[in-house]
Amino acid sequence: MSRAFLIKLRPAGPWRIGPDDGGLESVGLVLHSDSLYSAVTHAMLRLGVLSDWIAATAADPEGPRVCISSAFPFHRDTLLVTPPRSHWPPPPSPKLRYKGARFVPLAFIEGLLAEQPIDEDRWLIDGPSECLLPSGKGPGVGPFRSALRSHAAVDRLEPGRISPHASACLEFAEGAGLWFLVSFHDDAAADRWAAPVRAALRLLADSGFGGRRSLGWGRADAVEITEGALPSLVLPSAPESPSAEHAWWFLSLFAPASADRIDWQRGSYSTLVRTGRLESDAAWGALKTPSHMVAEGSVLVAPDQPRGAAHDVAPPGFPHPVFRAGFAVAIPIPWRATA
Repeated sequence: MSRAFLIKLRPAGPWRIGPDDGGLESVGLVLHSDSLYSAVTHAMLRLGVLSDWIAATAADPEGPRVCISSAFPFHRDTLLVTPPRSHWPPPPSPKLRYKGARFVPLAFIEGLLAEQPIDEDRWLIDGPSECLLPSGKGPGVGPFRSALRSHAAVDRLEPGRISPHASACLEFAEGAGLWFLVSFHDDAAADRWAAPVRAALRLLADSGFGGRRSLGWGRADAVEITEGALPSLVLPSAPESPSAEHAWWFLSLFAPASADRIDWQRGSYSTLVRTGRLESDAAWGALKTPSHMVAEGSVLVAPDQPRGAAHDVAPPGFPHPVFRAGFAVAIPIPWRATA
């Protein structure tokens, strides 16, 4: 078991998470782990510990000392997450269209992994947010809604010339927000990096995550941190010593390290292509090199816990490396082959 933080961010206004298609009028629903790592890395620069942070994460030859998961929605006391592909969806139901749920409560997943019968009267699917939620709370119970906000760029050199446009964002319900995990490799890593990670997250809560930060988007009222250990912090029934009968359920994007022994002939996984633009004084807005990564919710089979790696995605000739983190935050679950 490794020491970890469970972080809750309660948004103070709209958030813009860049979608995979890059369109302004669409919005992402998951703040991917590589973007979170990038945000924390920028905060470490402002805190004056960037070199040590890079050395302990992206540049450590033995694997990262600190890993960050992707961020998923929560609603009141319900933590939602992308379910494990090997167990999702459950058998077809006359009451619930499980394929319409992208995010599922951890409590539901724990019962699913234990092969407990599903009491379908206890659950409903909120279509706009694609969340499976406890029933009995009435309509409009989703943790967020997507919205389209109008803007206008004004040319200060040519009065009267404007460029109207719109951008999509997420607007969160009261008591809702985003949660994610920060895991430490060992006690020494936790002792060294717990305080800087706390400081970086408070700085980011004030300055903002994601897009349109100049408009005040992406800020959080508070950073709530629960300390514990993985995997019990999110899945109390998870085994402390996984066996050959277990697989790894990913709560982060994943780029395998050379030492990771993944059985690619088994597992249940999907991939996505990550792109993006640089935020560097050396070349602001330059395109990063695209990368294929294993997506959240994927289930991979490996004899040992995967660690993942960070890759330099700076364009050719760039004056410094730009790391895209593919570190593994993965929970052991029972392996179940899919048809």
